[in-house]
Amino acid sequence: MSVSQKIKEAMERGSWIRRMFEEGGEMKARLGADKVSDFTLGNPDLEPPPRFKEALVEAARDPNPGLHSYMTNAGLLHTRQVLAGYLSDMYHQDFGPGDLVLTCGAAGALNVVFKAILDPGDEVLVLAPYFPEYLFYADNHGGTARVVETDPSFQLDLKTLEKALGPRTKAVIINSPNNPTGQVYPAAALLALGRLLAKHSEQAGRVTYLVADEPYCRILYDGNELPNIFAVYPHTILATSFSKDLSIPGERLGLAAVSPQATYRQELLAGFILANRILGFINAPALMQRVVAKVAGLCVDITPYARRRDLLGQILSEAGYRFVKPQGAFYFFPEAPGGDDLAFVNRLKQENILAVPGRGFGRAGYFRLAFCVPENVIERAAPGFIRAAKG
Repeated sequence: MSVSQKIKEAMERGSWIRRMFEEGGEMKARLGADKVSDFTLGNPDLEPPPRFKEALVEAARDPNPGLHSYMTNAGLLHTRQVLAGYLSDMYHQDFGPGDLVLTCGAAGALNVVFKAILDPGDEVLVLAPYFPEYLFYADNHGGTARVVETDPSFQLDLKTLEKALGPRTKAVIINSPNNPTGQVYPAAALLALGRLLAKHSEQAGRVTYLVADEPYCRILYDGNELPNIFAVYPHTILATSFSKDLSIPGERLGLAAVSPQATYRQELLAGFILANRILGFINAPALMQRVVAKVAGLCVDITPYARRRDLLGQILSEAGYRFVKPQGAFYFFPEAPGGDDLAFVNRLKQENILAVPGRGFGRAGYFRLAFCVPENVIERAAPGFIRAAKG
């Protein structure tokens, strides 16, 4: 056998997102890209802000020596100072450069966090629907992902969550705005979650961490604001990236930050720094660290995303689909007509529409559509959505 049994099994149950994306590539090659409406991958298609490109050129032309050398595994001090100020303004906490570690995207941040905090057999509670890689990230570091359902509107179900908490629960991971549903958890629910985790930590005799995965934190609609996750619980760890707000997912730059109120803050940060090195990331890309230090706080104009959300929402609604309107990110997660998400996604494929079945996100009976695509892609899919819904 060329690969381990564990990896073989993981490949067989692996990401539906990538699987459908790859099928889309084959369809586009066969039919022509202009004949296929691909809603599979949450790949931001807006260009970065002009200032980002200017900063990139400035950083590349910097004549100072040693700019591409190894660095401290936490990241460049100047960049961490700038980003500490950014986090302080955003979350109204007193962050310093020692409270964060720069990582290879939010995915790198989550792996660094789990490597640092998990002992074999520790549990990470994951709220369904979820980003599918969470299950693998926990497993990567000896942990066990335990799936907890949200309510019918994809909001926190605190009673169900409380029942799931146990003596091996080391972390609860939340993703708001959520992929795949686009829902935002309100402040009142997060405060109640914080109280629940504080109570559980006291009873268990050890800290249960709240890990907030927030790469979509600035992709919000209809005046929605993201509650301050650091205000709800002192033992909060943030994982985020610049992939969505700057539209640079391929540059792989993110961070992990620990609440200044966390009891074991310094030990956690030291663990993150070590994990960054021994996981093989070593440090986040040096060039991109210098660029982001120049543009911290910038965000793409999300007006096109809002317009596409409204357009796709209107098409789905008029075709009779049932869905909860996304409040952020760039995904719809409608119910699959007939109840079988895989069968319905295959029906959409007959209309040259590519979607991802909800079972890939831990919620069968639904399907995900990423609307970070040009409007003409959405418009040409409209007749196909109507025909597929009629079955």
